[in-house]
Amino acid sequence: MRYVRRVLQPGETIVYTTKLHWLIYAQTMLLLIVSVILLAVGLFNYDQNMTAAFGIGAVVFALVALFTGLRAFIRRAATELAVTDHRVIYKTGLFSRHTIEMNRDKVESVDVNQTLLGRVFGYGTIIVRGTGGSLEPIRDIGDPLTFRSFITAGPSTRGTQY
Repeated sequence: MRYVRRVLQPGETIVYTTKLHWLIYAQTMLLLIVSVILLAVGLFNYDQNMTAAFGIGAVVFALVALFTGLRAFIRRAATELAVTDHRVIYKTGLFSRHTIEMNRDKVESVDVNQTLLGRVFGYGTIIVRGTGGSLEPIRDIGDPLTFRSFITAGPSTRGTQY
């Protein structure tokens, strides 16, 4: 939460933070499983040419898994999601940065989209709609219902009059 902590205003506190869900590594895990299966089939094959072919296939799948795993790791590490008592903050990017910050007073609605797998594993997409703001889906958030609850938990404590 380095970015979030740097942009906090005096007196502003972080109420809730979350990360991208661990399931962003699903493609990497699937590729590693295929690599292990190819390696096992190659080891138990008695034809030298087929053993070499399965070995090369296993190495290719392992390298692709390494690349996708590194990409997912960087994406997860470079994404910050936070709700403060005044704002909703979303930051992504390692070298170039993309941020969305919206005052909680300006939030009109928070949409949560979850597939069946998203409901089972606890991840989803959030769209924060604000007055005059753009809509951008924030995908693969872990526990999006709790994130929404903290955004919509009521007005911020700053100067609210009834």
